Amino acid sequence: MLFATHLLVAAAIGRLSDRPRVRRYLSDPPGLSTAWLVAGGALPDVIDKPLGALGVVDTYHSVGHSALLVPLGIAVAVRHRRGLAAAVGWGSHLALDAFHVVVNGRASDALFLAWPVVSRPDPLAIPPGEFALFYAGSPAFFIEVALWLAAIVVAVRSRFGGGTGGERAR
Repeated sequence: MLFATHLLVAAAIGRLSDRPRVRRYLSDPPGLSTAWLVAGGALPDVIDKPLGALGVVDTYHSVGHSALLVPLGIAVAVRHRRGLAAAVGWGSHLALDAFHVVVNGRASDALFLAWPVVSRPDPLAIPPGEFALFYAGSPAFFIEVALWLAAIVVAVRSRFGGGTGGERAR
């Protein structure tokens, strides 16, 4: 997935976590911090893209994209509410990237989740700019476009439509 889509999804999780039906399942009345969700959603690329560009690792999915860090994410999540938001954002990033490679027919590329224990012998090591061109037209790209269109519709409806249909009917 493209970087901006990770941020969009993290922000959407923040918006959803503040809805009354979701908040009752969270232990603390307010939803998750959108800022911390977005920070967590950005973290894997903020870590891994520079490492790949500098040649420290041979792929752009390494340290920050490794699910082997889940115990660290859990430790951060249980310490503070902001940590929980950051861990959820990070987890959403990993889930979206794994989904994207599977949808694009490269399920074995999801091995990035087990980096450095397991790695593909021929990783797709395309720099971020070139990746965007490679990615355009793939099945996951069209799913991403649909996500962005849905986000635009939700934003327009909330700005001009007055919320959901049930709220307008009252």
